[in-house]
Amino acid sequence: MKAVILAAGKGTRMKELTNELPKPMLPVQGSPILEHILEGLSSVGIRDFCIVTGWKREVIERHFGDGSRWGVSIRFVEQKVQDGTGKAPELAKDFVGAEPFLLTYGDILVKPETYAQMLRRWTEGDFSGLLTVTAGEDVTKGAINFFDEAFCLKRLIEKPSLARVEELRAAGWFKPGDPAWYNAGIYLFQPVVFEYTARLKKSPRNEYELTDAIIAMIETGHRIAGLKIEGRWVDVRDPGTLAALERGEV
Repeated sequence: MKAVILAAGKGTRMKELTNELPKPMLPVQGSPILEHILEGLSSVGIRDFCIVTGWKREVIERHFGDGSRWGVSIRFVEQKVQDGTGKAPELAKDFVGAEPFLLTYGDILVKPETYAQMLRRWTEGDFSGLLTVTAGEDVTKGAINFFDEAFCLKRLIEKPSLARVEELRAAGWFKPGDPAWYNAGIYLFQPVVFEYTARLKKSPRNEYELTDAIIAMIETGHRIAGLKIEGRWVDVRDPGTLAALERGEV
């Protein structure tokens, strides 16, 4: 299994903290966010990495080099235009080749056991992808996922409006007491995903959305497994979250 880490963005919500550092290089308890991710992935046996860089890419490349310090191999590719999550993985297409791969954003922190659980779940069926989720309550803040009895993806809706939520509830998609499953930003994919990212059109946000490729995959019969993340999941989205991590509160 190879891993692709998306680390191209500046992270504008971090304000002046990312003037000189890309967001994935902000320190958490002495090490960059990205280093925590790489070490977690390598602890479950992943040795080949492709890091998609952009803003201040030289900082990432200088810190990690060829990866030998961590006993891994690292390749870097640059995303010159920041136009969404849908096109960034395509930059790693040659690196991926014909094998399945793990894809993660460079600002999502989980326990290493989560990666191990993903790899185990992957062996349980013939899947084209695997999508991790966390349970939430405010269904308007992220991509909402609906699963069948085998916890495979049936439907995905990106940031539904309150009116859309009411339509879904009336149609029976939200059951009383059921959690809202949010996209957690860590995936496994077969290379077939590139057939779908290649056909993406820009969303109303004027970006290419990875979730649109996933929607197209399930609409054409591909099985996407779901996996609930147990325990720690942190989207390092703003200075407050970073400070809480530094204090060991999350």
